[in-house]
Amino acid sequence: MYNLLGISNEIVELSEKVEEELSEIFKKVNKNCEKTSMKVLNAFQENNVSEMHFGSTSGYGYGDIGRDTIEKIFAKVLGAEDALVRNQFISGTHALTVTLFAMLRPNDIMLSITGKPYDTLDQVIGLEENDSSLQSYNINYEQIDLIDSKFNIEAIKKRAEKNDIKLITIQRSRGYALRNSLTVEEIGEAIKAIRGVNKTAIIMVDNCYGEFVQEIEPIEVGADLIVGSLIKNLGGGIAPNGAYVAGKEKLIELVAERLTAPGLGKEVGPTLGINKSILQGLFMAPHVVASSLKTAIFASRILEKLGYKPNPLYNEKRADIVQTIEFGDKEKLIKFCQGIQMGSPVDSKSIPEPWDMPGYTDKVIMAAGAFTAGSSIELSCDAPIRPPYVAFLQGGLTYEYGKLGVLKAIQNIM
Repeated sequence: MYNLLGISNEIVELSEKVEEELSEIFKKVNKNCEKTSMKVLNAFQENNVSEMHFGSTSGYGYGDIGRDTIEKIFAKVLGAEDALVRNQFISGTHALTVTLFAMLRPNDIMLSITGKPYDTLDQVIGLEENDSSLQSYNINYEQIDLIDSKFNIEAIKKRAEKNDIKLITIQRSRGYALRNSLTVEEIGEAIKAIRGVNKTAIIMVDNCYGEFVQEIEPIEVGADLIVGSLIKNLGGGIAPNGAYVAGKEKLIELVAERLTAPGLGKEVGPTLGINKSILQGLFMAPHVVASSLKTAIFASRILEKLGYKPNPLYNEKRADIVQTIEFGDKEKLIKFCQGIQMGSPVDSKSIPEPWDMPGYTDKVIMAAGAFTAGSSIELSCDAPIRPPYVAFLQGGLTYEYGKLGVLKAIQNIM
């Protein structure tokens, strides 16, 4: 069967050896999956989910009991007072943008303490000129860079104690930066340091790619708001679109009024038949995230054995589902991404090529033979075409499919 997929015996034998090495690590992933599954099941039962919650509303969406129940479940699972979970959010970037505009006013200061955020926020902030950016509204931006993938705690405390910052943002995942992703414990330490000198700044965490990787979420260590996408971890590969914001109730209402309109807030927003998909996706999310983690761990070890530079290493603690592989060679990077596409269930015959993707500064290649366009909880791989030529691999609805995709990609570069 491997030969039918174009995977050589040599690669299959190597993969079997790697899996033997990883058995104990996989057991730990399974244990975390069991704990997050219990958390989700408890939230479903506590909110008495029934078939009526799968219903649909159109028009204004008044009185959508399914939508309201979904938001209670997300709040419970994420440890928050309230949540906004909407298919009207187009993406994680959109949810982050709405949240930033909801929190910030002219002459306010936004501080990033994880360096420059993900590329798609450049024009949102105003790092690249855009007449609709935060900076076009005289909202100021500052940043403090990480040092060796760690928070610069002293610099953060020194800046925060001036008490003139409205919002402090933390990006949990690495984005396209060549740094480690941040654990919930590390985020908690930074928040504790901030609160020691500043009680008022709103602390927001971009939680994309991180949900259910650990037992707890950033809200549980003091974050005021967290934001994520439903075509990443919490959608479980089933939600067709949407995103969430969770946190303090009064802040969620501000976000809702920015997404809809002042005075309307959370009361409107038709679900258009998506409720069942969101609930089923969340229910499946612990298992899907575990599969994504196993896929990443497997890829890390087998590619390390083949001489490439993975980050994290297979036995290092993980904060998100993203696995990077440094190829040091443009053509190998492109071939690996193309191999992931070849190992996908959808559009496997398509050949992705680097292109000028909106919101990015470099050409980007994106491989995603997914059932949901752009879904990165399904096996996907993307990369900016710039030295040292690093691929960003994530996802895998099941470990078995994820492993096969990785093996096909390796075959393509050998």
